[in-house]
Amino acid sequence: MSNKRIVSGMRPTGKLHLGHFHGVLANWLELQKEFECFFFAADWHSLTTEYDNTAGIRDNIREMLLDWLAFGIDPEQSTIFVQSKVPQHAELNLILSMITPLSWLERNPTYKEMQDNLAAKDLATFGFLGYPVLMASDIIVYKATRVPVGHDQLPHLEITREIARRFNYLYREVFPEPVALLTETPKVLGLDGRKMSKSYGNAIFLSETAEETQKKVMSMVTDVQRPRRSDPGEPDRCVAFTLHSLYVPAEKRAEIVNSCRGAQIGCVDCKKILGQYVVETLAPFREKRQGLAERPGLVEEVLTEGSRKAAQVAAATMEEVRAAVQI
Repeated sequence: MSNKRIVSGMRPTGKLHLGHFHGVLANWLELQKEFECFFFAADWHSLTTEYDNTAGIRDNIREMLLDWLAFGIDPEQSTIFVQSKVPQHAELNLILSMITPLSWLERNPTYKEMQDNLAAKDLATFGFLGYPVLMASDIIVYKATRVPVGHDQLPHLEITREIARRFNYLYREVFPEPVALLTETPKVLGLDGRKMSKSYGNAIFLSETAEETQKKVMSMVTDVQRPRRSDPGEPDRCVAFTLHSLYVPAEKRAEIVNSCRGAQIGCVDCKKILGQYVVETLAPFREKRQGLAERPGLVEEVLTEGSRKAAQVAAATMEEVRAAVQI
């Protein structure tokens, strides 16, 4: 494929945590070196589940963008924008919704799953059912040929491919069918052993202080089968140890494993070591983020320029779409 364009977005639902740091941002950082990247704050997607709680979206966008910029997502290399500032997303979403069979949306494997997981919310809405159409619009309005996804997101991308294929069949060929750019991301566990998530209350946030980070690391679940300091431990059973592979050098990690299994080190001391490495690793990021936060208007400037550039590309696509549909 001669077109090396990538589109990826993130919902501004709150502060970013270590899961985002290793699962998304690290991948984006590498992709922007090789591809033409469009990274966006998916504020309209936030409305699919948070339509009754919109007060924090604007602040969340600013905080999220500071994290992106501090991590190294570069507006000189990538187009960074806000979804709602590019109205062509909504226009294409409307047109695609006219041709997308209802059965495609109802068979979406995460539709029922998300309804079950968010049972406290009323998600019996047109927007929630149709979010894969909006997602398809986000991707193909830029004629992206690759989409970075994990294995669990492949069904979503397949719906995008089907929608693009159906449009091309009904009218004329406008859209490439984007393919998956499979990304392997580390599974980052939260304080309680579940996947790290703001909604679970088990996250270590990037914007926290060193003291807050150390305190949270000290609260992590360890080897529940090691009730006493004098008992041998097993790192493979320890939730806290899952972070060691991301932050602690291999030589030091091997030393900790031997000491744990030999009951020569306790969980408290082990987590103190881990906390120090996490804090040291995040220190440059946090220092840069603080400097960026002190520059008034920076985020707004980046998003204004990025949204302008994105809209130019999207507008050209929509001219083709209108001509194909003859409207």
